[in-house]
Amino acid sequence: MSSLRTQFTMRMDATNHAKIKKISEAESRSMANMIEYLIKKEIARYEKENGEIPITEEDMYPE
Repeated sequence: MSSLRTQFTMRMDATNHAKIKKISEAESRSMANMIEYLIKKEIARYEKENGEIPITEEDMYPE
């Protein structure tokens, strides 16, 4: 898969934001990097339990 990166806006509960901020500081990561890491970790867990999520070109580049 390519290394194309997309940008989006996300709203988050203030408590979760504060906790992720503290975790990212403890791990010497930026907030964005920490959130991306946690998302990747959860996707890997989900796919381990449910099988790989198929992704098409249309999923990657919707018109």
